[in-house]
Amino acid sequence: MAFGLRLDLRQTQALVMTPQLQQAIKLLQFSNLELAQFVESELEINPLLERDERSEEGGEAPAPAEEIGDDAELAVTTAGAEGDGRLDFGGDPAAWQSAKMRPRQTEDLPGLEQTLSRPTTLREHLLEQLAVDIADPADRIVGAELIEMVDEAGYIAGSLDELAVRLACPVARILPVLERVQQFDPPGICARTLKECLALQLRDRNRLDPAMQALLDNLPLLAARDGAALVKLCGVDATDLAEMVAELKTLDPKPGLAFDPVLASPVVPDVTLRALPNGTWAVELNSETLPRVLVNRRYYAEVSGATRVKTEREYIAERLQQANWLVKALDQRAATILKVAREIVRQQDGFFRHGVQYLKPLVLRDIAAEIGMHESTVSRVTANKYIATPRGIFELKYFFTASVASTTGGMALSAEAVRFRIKALIDGESDAILSDDRIVELLHGEGIAIARRTVAKYREAMHIPSSVQRRRGTALFA
Repeated sequence: MAFGLRLDLRQTQALVMTPQLQQAIKLLQFSNLELAQFVESELEINPLLERDERSEEGGEAPAPAEEIGDDAELAVTTAGAEGDGRLDFGGDPAAWQSAKMRPRQTEDLPGLEQTLSRPTTLREHLLEQLAVDIADPADRIVGAELIEMVDEAGYIAGSLDELAVRLACPVARILPVLERVQQFDPPGICARTLKECLALQLRDRNRLDPAMQALLDNLPLLAARDGAALVKLCGVDATDLAEMVAELKTLDPKPGLAFDPVLASPVVPDVTLRALPNGTWAVELNSETLPRVLVNRRYYAEVSGATRVKTEREYIAERLQQANWLVKALDQRAATILKVAREIVRQQDGFFRHGVQYLKPLVLRDIAAEIGMHESTVSRVTANKYIATPRGIFELKYFFTASVASTTGGMALSAEAVRFRIKALIDGESDAILSDDRIVELLHGEGIAIARRTVAKYREAMHIPSSVQRRRGTALFA
């Protein structure tokens, strides 16, 4: 066999993920908060980018959204979408430069701590009581360490054994201090378990008798609504047990939240939907969530013209390229979100008009096929994006549900609509408790083909007890 060298040409196709393409994909799946943080960081490092202050000062308003009817096409141009003039390259470089270099005027204002007031935190409240109720310095140190271990709900989060090692003392030295701290306000504070938290509150009310203690010792039976077993274990009749359960309901399982409540961060919708008088829908981007940036080409020309060093010219050219890319990426992101939201509204028109029972089965592939995009793009667009509708604020992913077949061969129903129907049947129970088998029969009678195990799965996902547990608790736990 002879060996030799030769030159061949081959043509192949490959997908090259450039850094900018990768960043554009990340931008697409960013929530509005993450996007705002990213744009803020770009404004800090790129001298050619500037925030568009005109929109904040009541400048030009976004273009109105067009309507969605039965056969209408939607072509919305709002802030951030192409054609509205916000993402331009104009601007006065002199004004841009002077505004950037002008120092802010400051005045002798009072300190923040002199003008603001805030409620006392749980930790401060407990430390105040510690300073008054415990005089021994060593006990105060132990008590302060225990207070540091209290979580936002008011429970001791951590092991006393680890605390004993950290303080170089036996656990027996810590327990008496813990008992004193557990007597602090609010009742139930510094407990280690739910059982102990409830017991502390009952002891504070002088209501912790042997029967109530037996009920606390069998909380799993209470959760299972096994009234017969609890009557036997507590040594009371059904009437007394019902009164004990009613008293437990008046207790606070998380006493610490009265001081440090968990603040739910508000959801800011990316898209808004409103009904128009002619019966169609208007879909538009929420301008408050769209970062508005400008690229100043005149300033670029001024700086690049005065630059003589090659590295500086390369730097300013790179900044211009990055600024242009960011403007284009933001524009494309806004247009893509709007396009996907429009198609979701068109597909789920019955839900918006008549309620959750009319929610259609929908998968990413259905939307991708209609708008000519890849499923992965639709998945990124719908992640962490919300739409404000007349029926509330929903994540875009909410509208994608599996299908449940129809017994009549008609249109399939969405799993969410079936769950809604199951809950409605159970909520409508009176004396006749519906078993899962009976629910299956009723749903089959309505044309919904569903298995018993599916009903049980949906019921458990909605945290609805079984028919046996509901039957047990009808009288005792009403």
